[in-house]
Amino acid sequence: MTAILPSEVSATQQLVQPALREAVTTLTPAMRRIVSYHFGWTDEHGEVVNGGGGKALRPALALLAARAVGAPPESALPGAVAVELVHNFSLLHDDVMDGDTERRHRPTAWRLFGTPAAILAGDALLTLAMEVLDSVGERSANQRLAAAVHRLIEGQSADIEYESRTIVSVEECLDMEDGKTASLMACSAELGALLGGADDRTVAALGDFGRNLGMGFQLVDDLLGILGSPEVTGKPVLADLRVRKKSVPVVVALNADTDSAAALQEFYRRERPPNEDDVRTMAALIEDTGAITWTRERAHRYIAAAETSLATVNPPEEVRAALADLTRFVVERDR
Repeated sequence: MTAILPSEVSATQQLVQPALREAVTTLTPAMRRIVSYHFGWTDEHGEVVNGGGGKALRPALALLAARAVGAPPESALPGAVAVELVHNFSLLHDDVMDGDTERRHRPTAWRLFGTPAAILAGDALLTLAMEVLDSVGERSANQRLAAAVHRLIEGQSADIEYESRTIVSVEECLDMEDGKTASLMACSAELGALLGGADDRTVAALGDFGRNLGMGFQLVDDLLGILGSPEVTGKPVLADLRVRKKSVPVVVALNADTDSAAALQEFYRRERPPNEDDVRTMAALIEDTGAITWTRERAHRYIAAAETSLATVNPPEEVRAALADLTRFVVERDR
């Protein structure tokens, strides 16, 4: 099934994109060139293109959270821009660390501009995010964003460590993905509610919604890394298996007590990197262990938990419907 990005989510781009572009104009020309390419606004020569950017779920979540507490979406715009800047800081750095050569059907920034420049562009986005949010004058907003970035870095560090570790538990892997992905999704919803004037209980409830949504999103992302089509996802096929990353379905499979799990463990013990035939065999072994089904079911459990958290907020009907559409998109998407 091909899931369509909910119209309410797409509509938030009309607010976010102009503000995001305005923020990026404050960067130095060298950084602006790389960032504009990364966002899909220009080609490598700086010429304007109609490139496709990301899904922009995090800024959409911030604006919808503000609406959920009865505030206009504009009240959360600095938060929406800040979380999108942080997310793209992490993508620029991730592509370097993972050695990924393609994102959104285009060469990654480090491939075109070099590793040092891509790292600096990511640093520039992180700094810019803090500046944008600081303009609101709400100290706790920047504290929440800083805490989310700390968790993001912690999760990314664990992800790298687990590549060379022989034994990783499912619980460790889930905590890693909470840091890498869910922490910023939670922060997005919290910032929207906070900047919308919500009380602490409501901010926490929407944060729980965002965290569970983020976990469901990441587990589906893990599945797409094994089952997804590169023509659709815009990412190299089975890239994570090539570098033997330990995503949730991989770790579930490695910890299974089956012959397929034992065969998979052998691939992860080898010194030589897997070839094309190897990674396809590894993907088949993961599926044979039942890890794909386990991961899909766990993703649905996180989405159900997100819906439970949202019910405690009792948002306006049109916002509730938009967030419900978003939860469905997360588990049904193919990119």
